[in-house]
Formats: sequence, C-alpha cells, structure tokens
Amino acid sequence: MQTKLLNPPSIWKPLRKHFAAWRDLFCNKSPGFGEAHDAGKVVISSAIEIQPCYFPGEDNARATRYLREIGFPGQWPFTRGIHSGMYCSQIWTMRQYAGFGTARQTNQRYRYLLDKGTTGLSVAFDLPTQMGCDSDEERACGEVGRVGVAIDSLRDIELLFDSIPLESISTSMTINSTASILLAMYLALANKRNVSWDRLRGTVQNDILKEYIARGTYIFPPRPALKLVTDIFEFCRAEVPQWNTISISGYHMREAGASAVQELSFTLANAIAYVESALQRGLDIDAFAPRLTFFFGCHNDFLEEVAKFRAARRLWAKVVRERFGAKNSKSCMLRFHTQTCGSTLTAAQPEVNIVRTTLQALAAVLGGTQSLHTNSYDEAHRLPTEDAATLALRTQQVIAFESGVTQTVDPLGGSYCIEQMTDAIESAVTKELDEIDRMGGMLAAIEARYPQKGIEESAFNYQREIEQAERIVVGVNRFVEGVNNAGNSRVLCEAGEFPTVSACAGKRGSFAESDVGIEKAQCEFVREVRRARDNDAVERALGDLESAAREGRNVMPYVISAASCYSTLGEISQTLRRVYGEYE
Repeated sequence: MQTKLLNPPSIWKPLRKHFAAWRDLFCNKSPGFGEAHDAGKVVISSAIEIQPCYFPGEDNARATRYLREIGFPGQWPFTRGIHSGMYCSQIWTMRQYAGFGTARQTNQRYRYLLDKGTTGLSVAFDLPTQMGCDSDEERACGEVGRVGVAIDSLRDIELLFDSIPLESISTSMTINSTASILLAMYLALANKRNVSWDRLRGTVQNDILKEYIARGTYIFPPRPALKLVTDIFEFCRAEVPQWNTISISGYHMREAGASAVQELSFTLANAIAYVESALQRGLDIDAFAPRLTFFFGCHNDFLEEVAKFRAARRLWAKVVRERFGAKNSKSCMLRFHTQTCGSTLTAAQPEVNIVRTTLQALAAVLGGTQSLHTNSYDEAHRLPTEDAATLALRTQQVIAFESGVTQTVDPLGGSYCIEQMTDAIESAVTKELDEIDRMGGMLAAIEARYPQKGIEESAFNYQREIEQAERIVVGVNRFVEGVNNAGNSRVLCEAGEFPTVSACAGKRGSFAESDVGIEKAQCEFVREVRRARDNDAVERALGDLESAAREGRNVMPYVISAASCYSTLGEISQTLRRVYGEYE
C-alpha cells in the first residue's frame, strides 16, 4: 500500500530515507488505515484528507534537529511514540481500576466492566492485603475490603477471576510489598486451570521504592524489599515471558503533591535503581528491560502533561542506551499506563469532574499512553457506582472513536509550544537526576528524605495557591453555586459555604453501610480456608520459604509452592518478616 497519502511531496529531503522506512513499518502495522483511505473514509467533516503522521516540510528550519531529538514514531528516541502506527494500528488498552469488598463482589464488577467494553482488568487491593495482613488479624480491623478487594489466599484469587479466562485477558495488579505473593497466587491459579504461564499477560506493580517516598505501604526495609523486586525480574524472565515485571509509578507521588517534573524525575530515578539492582544480580539489560513498564498520573495542565509524556520517552531511551548500554531497541521504549488524577476531583459540584477527567484522558492519549484508566466523577464521595464507572469508560470510548485524534500519530508533534515544553521538562528532569546521582542514587536519596521533602514542599505550595485563589478550582474557589463568582476561597471558607463530602454522600448512598458485614464474612472465610487445607503441607512450604530467604535464594518458586497449598498472605508475609525484618 503506497497511496499518495503515504508519500507526501513536501517531506524534507534529508528525512526521506527515514520516512520511507517508517512508512513501510506503518503499512505493515496499520493495514486498515490504508484501506480506509482508499475507501475515502479517512477525512474530517470538511472533506480534508488526514495524513497518518505529519513531518517537517522543506522550509522548516527545525528539521535539522528532528532526527536527533524527535524522530519518527516507533524509532529512536521515541518522542513521538513507541509504535510506528500508534492508535492508527491499535487503540490503547482501556483498563479500568476496580476492587472492593470480597472477591465475589469484585468479580461481579469485573464481569460488568468487561461486558461494557473494558479491554483489561486492573485490581485494587484493600489495605490489609497491601500490608501483608490477613483479614482476621487485629490490625486489619476496620480496613477489610474498604479501599480495594480483600485477598487472603488462593481461594480468594479463584473467586476473583471466576469465569474470566486468564489466557485471553490482560491483568494488572496494583500491589507492591506483597507483589511476589499476589503474583504467586495468580500463577498458582493458572496451574490449576492448566493455563501455561507463557500465555499470561499482565503487570504487577512491584514498585516498592515509591512506597517509602509517597504511600507508606511497605513491610520490609528498602534493601531486602529491592531484592524481592529483583527476584520477580529474574523469575519472570525465565518462566512468565509476557508478564510485565514492574510498573514504575509516578502516579502516587503526583497524587501526594509532586509537580510534573518531580513525578518524572523521581520515577526515572527509581527505575535506574531497579535496573542497577538487576544488573548486580547478573541479569542482562536486554533480557529484562523490555518488560519494564511505567505508570503516570495525568493532571489538569493539559499542555504540560502532553509534553511530560513525550519527554519521559526521550529521557528513558537515553538513560537505557547511554547509561546502561542496551542494544535492543525494545529495551529503550518507555511503555506506560496512565490514570487520571483522583486528587483533582472535587466533592463540590461532582459532575464537573467529568470534564476534568475527559481533559486529562485526552492529554494522556495525545501523549501516547499504552493503557488508560479514567476516574469516576463520584470518587470524591465514595467507591464508584456502576453508572459512574460506565460513564468513565465511555469517556475513553468517545475519545477513541469519535474525537478523531486516533486517526493520525502524535497530532501535537511539531507544535512550537509542545516541543519547547518537552525540551524544558527534559532539561529540568536531567538536573534532578544529576542531583540524585551526586547523593549516591535513589536509595541514598530516600534515606536522606530528599524526594519526600521536595514533594511535601510542592504539595504545600499547591494547596496554598488554591486557598489564596491564585490557582482556580471550579466549584471550590470560583464559580461556587450560590456564592458570588468573584469570591475567593478564604471568604467562602469564612462564610461556611463550601459543600462537604458528607453533605452529598448521604443522598447518593455509601459502600460504608455494609463494611462491618463484609469484614465479618471475610474473616470467617479465611478461617474456613485454614481449617479445610492440608496444614502439614502448609508448614513444610513455609519452612522451605524461610530457608530460601535466609540463604539469599530467589524466593519466587517457594512463594508459589506456599500459595498453591493455600498458605495465607499473612502467613507468607510473616515468614519473610522473620528473615528480613520490618521497616519502621
């Protein structure tokens, strides 16, 4: 397929050879685009033909740096995207994050979302699961099933994925301290269903360093925790080849108040620490780097967010090739999932959150994300209702199939504004990475509280700007219903006229009404699992796990054995605590 559409006469002469190579890749990956063009379908309402991608023309002086800093889609330095055809070839994965209550309840929500068109599952776990506690432990009291699904054993995983084919769905698990345990349970389930591990696709977040920076759901001290991360790298490289072994997350730091530059800087610094740990284990960079993935938030500043994603790809490509000597181009590709930022949602006028989420989702798409979660408008009040979750998914579908932005690769590439913002973000992030290197790397920086202090200061400044009405938030410090639009936040607070969460939550219902019953049922369920299993097998498996941990072996095979005989998450975690200690 070589229509005139794919042979623009204005392409700058020194780029033509590179353009021809890109065009051939595009045609192979995006045959439907050529067919649609030949049928006269790839046009906008004004009957203007749409190019699959746009490039510098003959008179464009910026073309002299094009190959070095921007390049073609799917080619070094990946500024314009990691695939030659991007969404012309395949729409991003619509991966809606969900999890609440028991495994049975969450399974019903997953099947509902799949019926509505979700193309990937993303599991949210409750706090006890994240912290390595069984539901019937004293310190789990009041938290079971509240901010995610409660998982105590393989029996819960069996219920969570009931009637969901593991071999044909991509599953992301947002879990860190207990990542090895949840992945082990998933692999044990695959064994029970006779699904070969090489057919499994998905991601385990497994990003422990950001827990010490922004979230706090750590168990072990940083160095043994980093060892567990590397165990997963090593094990999956050999046994679960299609599995993404980590999702290096800036999202949680952004939610804690990090700026866009801080989010990107600290995320890449964490990534460098993981790569260095794997290299020290003896792994080859090109053996594990292609399975590394990233996870970013998308905030309200539309143009900055688009530039941030483009800068992230270019920076990571340079780090992996120039710092670590990767030779495989796939090692240099920054693949990332995006979630719209929950911290931007307001309890006041919650329907306005639909607009915020739409803008953030569009920025993520124009920035080239590989998968996307859109928050529900009611999340400032409670866990999303089914209707709100459906509307969040429909937001992605409208962008994908109605907006027209998927008909050309990197629509904003070449914009004076976007390219200069991309350069500026890259420069600022490079300075931060240099500073962290001078401190001795990210582990040393975390121990010195460098990223923590930076995020705290950024969060304070952001909130102060809102309270002083220097930063406008619609419905909060401007355009407040029933209040003069000229009023600022301080006046509104003094007047006592801010809507509160509780004022609205009562009208809309709350998951909290059934929390007590859910917790009681889950506690009894895990006790029943302990009574019904082969406890001698459990004792042997946990003993083998403890020995492997003390001897410094890769613990993944032993965690899988323990999970397979229905050892609980708390029992496995406690076994590892005895060896590694607990971080205070």
